[in-house]
Amino acid sequence: MGAELDRRSFLLVAGLLGVGACGSDTGREGSADGTLRHWYHAYGEDGVQDAVRRYAAAYPHARVEVQWNPGDYDSKVLTALQNSAVPDVFEAQVKVDWVRQGQVVPLDDLLGDARDDFVRALLDSQTVDGRLYGVPQAIDTQVLYYRPSLLRDAGVSPPTTVDELLDAAKRLTGGGVRGLFAGNDGGVGVLTGPLLWSAGLDFLSPDGRAPGFDDPRAAVAFGKLRDLNRDGGLLLGAPTDWADPGAFADGLVAMQWTGLWNLPKIIEAHGDDVGVLPFPRLDAAGGDSVPVGAYSAMVNARSADVEAAKAYVEWLWVERTDHQQEFATAFGAHLPARRSLAERAERLASGPGEQVVGFVTRSGRIATPARWPARANTALSDAVSRIARQGADAAAELRAALDVARAEITRLDR
Repeated sequence: MGAELDRRSFLLVAGLLGVGACGSDTGREGSADGTLRHWYHAYGEDGVQDAVRRYAAAYPHARVEVQWNPGDYDSKVLTALQNSAVPDVFEAQVKVDWVRQGQVVPLDDLLGDARDDFVRALLDSQTVDGRLYGVPQAIDTQVLYYRPSLLRDAGVSPPTTVDELLDAAKRLTGGGVRGLFAGNDGGVGVLTGPLLWSAGLDFLSPDGRAPGFDDPRAAVAFGKLRDLNRDGGLLLGAPTDWADPGAFADGLVAMQWTGLWNLPKIIEAHGDDVGVLPFPRLDAAGGDSVPVGAYSAMVNARSADVEAAKAYVEWLWVERTDHQQEFATAFGAHLPARRSLAERAERLASGPGEQVVGFVTRSGRIATPARWPARANTALSDAVSRIARQGADAAAELRAALDVARAEITRLDR
């Protein structure tokens, strides 16, 4: 798509973001043959599964077995950490509950001199109580894709506020095309964070010691999602969900909220007729935003050989920069987690990819803070779902979610 990614642009992004054998006496379950089990979620980009299996086969110090996990990967990992020595290594975003319950092990000693090469905020997002529990693999973000030709034909300007987004979704609906797709749950799963940020709020307070949405503006923001679901401009029941570009690439919608990783497939489908936007601000007191996150390699504390698992993570995600560069840039579109690899991200050097780098630079927000408790997240998500899909009273639902969030944050600090 163009020349090499301008290194200075990537450094701006980084600046914004802060940038074996089973021993018989371990008392743990494990593989009798010393095999390490490595879990990945099912990436949608072609070639990723073959690549990670190739990486595993190249590891010289142990046999590594890769398991590809379609479906509800996060729930599967949660269950495994509670009950099993498998997987030894897995990709996830660290949860404070896992740390408190001793389910994952610190990995600070793996980075060595490479620590400063990783984007700082990604390391911070995988850090709890000053210890690092995940080594970031690549930077992902989500944006609003739109078809400029369809907006021009409908007399619609690219939306810069939430109200403009709602209006555009209605006006772009017709002739078998819906205005917007943000997931088959009506946007609950992927727009909760952007809606909070649009109002100038967040999941947690700046010090991480309280909920960040104890404000009437949160009810206003989530009320907009209810309006979006009621107005008829949303596509629901698509053949694939928000993380896949199918609805947009196949012409079912004029706009879709989905990942940067889908950019190559979207460009292939629509050529130059592709625009990208951050999630718009609620009003002048809010701001536009894009979520920024990264799956990180983590080690199960129940592994039959924790040190062997750590050594493998160090080899793959610290030492083997060739694998890291390929993983981040050869499949779909991602930003590398390390500054030294940024210059090879050719797909982000021009056009929509370059614009997204700018969005991350100006408006990137960490999508899943490590100190945001799982039960608080479930309570907020359930509340937003009832607001958006059932028309429940936003203020009342958020009061109940705030009670759960406060109790969970207090529990973590005991």
